[in-house]
Amino acid sequence: MTTFTIPLWADLLAVGIGSLQGATFAAQFRDRRLDLLGVAIIGIATGFGGGLIRDLLLNETPKALQSNWYLPVATAAALVGMLLERLFSRLEKLITGLDALTLGLFGAIGTTAALAAGLPEIPAVFVGAIAAVGGSILRDLLLGVPIALMHVGSLYAVAAMVGAMSIVVLVAFGVDILLAASIGVALTFLVRILAVLFRWSLPEQRRLERMPRLTIRRRPR
Repeated sequence: MTTFTIPLWADLLAVGIGSLQGATFAAQFRDRRLDLLGVAIIGIATGFGGGLIRDLLLNETPKALQSNWYLPVATAAALVGMLLERLFSRLEKLITGLDALTLGLFGAIGTTAALAAGLPEIPAVFVGAIAAVGGSILRDLLLGVPIALMHVGSLYAVAAMVGAMSIVVLVAFGVDILLAASIGVALTFLVRILAVLFRWSLPEQRRLERMPRLTIRRRPR
């Protein structure tokens, strides 16, 4: 089985968008007093995070270290995101759409790479989902803030899992890998955008209320 591959320019675009988003997010924390190097590191971690975790899980050399293009693109995108933070905050809808697309692309690449490496279906879905959301996890860890996808939000991780599961199911039924991956990307994009538009989220954890104590009244003798 072959993996779902995309052109280098598309992969670099996905990494660049992730780095730009990470840096834009980090630039909002003005009390942290991050310098250019700090913002660049957070941006690079956001753009590379999912792919690095994917390749480590599959025991492969990270793709980001196999080309001279990835680090410069991620660094430049991170610096642009920091310097033009106010501008990109006004383009939130466009950035959200591009982010949904890259979420699907990273998920499809991770899922098909796991299947090609011989992993069973359920672990392949896990690898695909981690590849899609790993960058945001590393970003939040570096900034010392609560991990966003673990809190009530816009089904970020769920969208990645839907795309990954659809790829696994389609491949199991003999659908061509390129078609299956394309459908997975489209489903991820659709779920993510609909979740943002309609503010879908999973049920929030509720604290269990204490059970009232039972009092036993003794009858007078």
